[in-house]
Amino acid sequence: MKMTRFWKLALALALLAVVAGGARAQAPVATPDKAPAAAVVAAPAVPATNAPAATPPPVPPTAKDVNTGDNAWVLISSALVLLMTIPALAFFYGGLVRRKNVLSVLMQCFILACVISLQWVLFGYSLAFGPDIKHFIGDLSWLGLNGVSMDTPHWDPLTASSYAGTIPHQSFMIFQMMFAVITPALIIGAFAERMKFSAFLVFALLWTTIVYDPVAHWVWGKNGFLGLMGALDFAGGTVVHINAGIAALVAALVLGKRIGYPDRMSPPHNLPFAVLGAGLLWVGWFGFNAGSALGAGGLATSAFVVTHVATAAAGLTWALMDWFFNKRPTLLGVISGAVAGLVAITPASGFVTVMGAIAIGVGAGILPWIFVTIIKPKLGYDDTLDAFGVHGVGGTWGAIATGLWATKAVNSAGADGLFYGNPAQLLIQLKAVGITIVYSLVVTFVLLKLVDLVMGLRAEPQAEKIGLDLTDHRETAYTVLD
Repeated sequence: MKMTRFWKLALALALLAVVAGGARAQAPVATPDKAPAAAVVAAPAVPATNAPAATPPPVPPTAKDVNTGDNAWVLISSALVLLMTIPALAFFYGGLVRRKNVLSVLMQCFILACVISLQWVLFGYSLAFGPDIKHFIGDLSWLGLNGVSMDTPHWDPLTASSYAGTIPHQSFMIFQMMFAVITPALIIGAFAERMKFSAFLVFALLWTTIVYDPVAHWVWGKNGFLGLMGALDFAGGTVVHINAGIAALVAALVLGKRIGYPDRMSPPHNLPFAVLGAGLLWVGWFGFNAGSALGAGGLATSAFVVTHVATAAAGLTWALMDWFFNKRPTLLGVISGAVAGLVAITPASGFVTVMGAIAIGVGAGILPWIFVTIIKPKLGYDDTLDAFGVHGVGGTWGAIATGLWATKAVNSAGADGLFYGNPAQLLIQLKAVGITIVYSLVVTFVLLKLVDLVMGLRAEPQAEKIGLDLTDHRETAYTVLD
């Protein structure tokens, strides 16, 4: 293809995104009544001079403050986010690998739902959301869910605020658990078909504890330093997608290329499986983003709407890119673009208008497409299922774009972005992106090297040729093997 055509189309789509996103609605969106997971904490009221009466200080919520509608929505959202890992991500990734490895991918996704759930209730939740230690990590006072109530909301006496004042503390905990489950599962896409199952289990447990839990505390925990800095991440752009996307790139580089890559690689063995998985991801993502409002109010509605339209814009844009440059729109391209759109809108979903979401979706259809179809082949790294290209690049774009299109008209607990008169927010977003990239890159590299030193990361060449379904699990999905 001629690169001049590429850059013309890319420029045209980029201009469309800016025009669409820069446009402001004639009437501002009503400020919703719920704050996101990383909501700005309420400070104790200070009596005002000549005021008729001083505002009373905040009081801890009780069981009477639990709103059954809010609680029902958060619990449903928790189930939707679990759906994103099993079966959605499992089928999406499983359909894209070769038939001799499909069960290994399904097994990796399913076992993470078991292992990380136990890690979370034993100590992971306390590390991520427990009482703060030096703005970096939570302490272990909630070990085994000690003090995490099933009928009263969370209350932090130091900040005089709650993570979610209208739902029980355990409801918030179980919702956040599903984020912890899916994040290491995203990394599977980079090393699929070549990592030993035993090494995968050890690495995933270490990575969730040493990488995911601290980053979640930085952004969403009480007094985490990125949250105090003002970084906006409504549902996981930095915590989930950049974090996992960078780890995916590191894993792909450390493990090296699959045997026969790229000349002897077969196409996806079951594209309908992948489409099924992508569709379920789209549905589950409403729990991921709209559930992060932590209530059934207007903010949940706004997050739901912008999640859908951004995904639609990204899927269409990726299809158009394929059509223009490769002469044919592809189903694989559409589902890849849709997932990229879901990724990109995640950090912005509680802060942007519909027009901003369309702009973010268009960008998510362009930038990951460039990395997947042009940059990856040129550099030659083997990111098996484009976990970095979609989640790393898409998440980075979404986090930065939040600093462009965020507006307090959508969420008064957030901030205005560059296009709404606040360029400082864009700089904050860039800092948060950079810090997350560096931390995830360095610590993931160290963990992979440590696991490799102790037990070896990569499957034996013969096992890789036969397929991990048989060699790791003594099972096969089909009666005929490649």
